[in-house]
Amino acid sequence: MPLYRGAGGAGDASTDAYASYVAEQAQLATLKATEANASAIAAAASASSAAADEALTNADAASTAANVVTTNADAASTAADVITTAANVVLTAADAASTANDVISTSADVVTTAANASSATASAASATASASAASTSETNASVSASAASTSETNASTSETNAASSAATATTQATNATSSAAAALISENNASASAASASTSETNAFLSSTAAATSETNASNSASSAATSETNAATSASSASTSATAAATSETNAALSETNAATSETNAATSETNAAASAVNALSSETNAAASETAAATSASAAATSAANAASEVSTAIADLVDSAPATLDTLNELAAALGDDANFSTTVTNSLATKLTDSSTLNADNMTTGTLNGGTY
Repeated sequence: MPLYRGAGGAGDASTDAYASYVAEQAQLATLKATEANASAIAAAASASSAAADEALTNADAASTAANVVTTNADAASTAADVITTAANVVLTAADAASTANDVISTSADVVTTAANASSATASAASATASASAASTSETNASVSASAASTSETNASTSETNAASSAATATTQATNATSSAAAALISENNASASAASASTSETNAFLSSTAAATSETNASNSASSAATSETNAATSASSASTSATAAATSETNAALSETNAATSETNAATSETNAAASAVNALSSETNAAASETAAATSASAAATSAANAASEVSTAIADLVDSAPATLDTLNELAAALGDDANFSTTVTNSLATKLTDSSTLNADNMTTGTLNGGTY
């Protein structure tokens, strides 16, 4: 089953084409129903032109058949409306598939966010490495501080040695007073010792200064180490927060995946419903064709009834005329022959009454010349 991908994705073109086809079939069914209705009305109009009572009866039957055709046409129109509704359902299913595609895209964004969270975890690992490096720097600073302390001890020892040398020089100067030659030698030795003592004192000062510098450096290193440790703790806290956010993102991604599966199931259900609608549309089209056939049959029956009615009227008129002379084969001609007298029999009777009564006798006064039973009178 293809996944729907929104506008321009797989499924849209075929769905729209099918919806268009269903709409066209609905319009065609409606047109055919309208034509059938028009044919039925024409048949009813033709049937109503018959003059005889029997023709009118047949016309009524044809009108009834036309009403049946109209009912079938209405049913076909209703089926067309159902087809249109089915097409709308198909379009709604396409929109639902597009919405599912948007949900899938959102899920992809969530997965991307999860990837970013993985990057944050890597940053946390890097921060942990930085904290380890800071701890190493702190250790090195401690070693430097220990070396500075050793240098300071060495400087103190040198200063003590210088003090001892000065005492020795004083002792040798005292001994030089006892012996002039020895004093000269001792003086020379004392001068050398004094120079050595001065150098030692200078070295001791320099060592003290270096120790102070090393101590300052050690203090700065310790401060830097403390700052690094604080930054490492902050980075670790941020990494923990990022890890929590990553776990939340992973949970949301799983939820989104579940929603995507649900949307896909809904899309499949919509596709199944669309197929069912297509089957219903085909059934409605078949019913419309059957209605059209029934309308044609009814129209044919109406035409046959009208023809029969016309034939029966012609037969009745022929029976009524019964080979009468051409001048007396219409009611108008018969009326003219009777002098257009609606009371012809009364008029004839009254006229005869004026000519002869029961007690009258025939004579020359009341008879005219004529022929009676072959004789002349």
